[in-house]
Amino acid sequence: MTLLGALDFASVAVFALTGALVASRSQLDIVGFIFVACLTAVGGGTLRDVLLNRDMVFWITDPSILLAAVAAAVVVFFGAHLLESRYRTLVWLDAFALSIAVPAGVGVALGMAQHWAIVMVMGVATGCFGGLMRDVVCNEVPLVLKQGEIYATAAFAGAGAAVLVFWLGHSTGSALMACAAVTFVLRAGAIAFGWGLPVYRTKPPQPQSPKQN
Repeated sequence: MTLLGALDFASVAVFALTGALVASRSQLDIVGFIFVACLTAVGGGTLRDVLLNRDMVFWITDPSILLAAVAAAVVVFFGAHLLESRYRTLVWLDAFALSIAVPAGVGVALGMAQHWAIVMVMGVATGCFGGLMRDVVCNEVPLVLKQGEIYATAAFAGAGAAVLVFWLGHSTGSALMACAAVTFVLRAGAIAFGWGLPVYRTKPPQPQSPKQN
């Protein structure tokens, strides 16, 4: 298995676990678990491959990826009740998955000699869109859209780090390692220490002064 194949497989497995955990919070049946897990697992990578016009979407090339997502869904269906805090497990697994999926998207785009801007967008798309689909389908507030949340920002920063390291003449492997490290550190910091972005606040209307006679 190639490095990119391993990254895709790992991100699918971990994102599938997060999808199944969200399904457990919504109290879905096992079919719902499998659907949400697979949607989360392959959503971002599918969008990436369609936009880049790859010969075949990654999970069609290797159907075992879908089997891994199904297996993850079944494990969570029977084991989610054992977790002390499903939400906390969810956000940490999601952070780990993000730090794998973003390098996977970056690596595919670099391998196709795409412009640096496209490389960054593909990294963000691969990392963020599966989780976005998961949360929308399960009627959850998407993590990527929560006020001040460092999520897409972590993905952009990680992809940017990869582009910079690659531009400086280092190997693709080094660029992907830098991408994973930056993405995880920023996302983990947001979870553990409450790092966040400033949120726009509208100014309250100014009271009108009384008219002078």
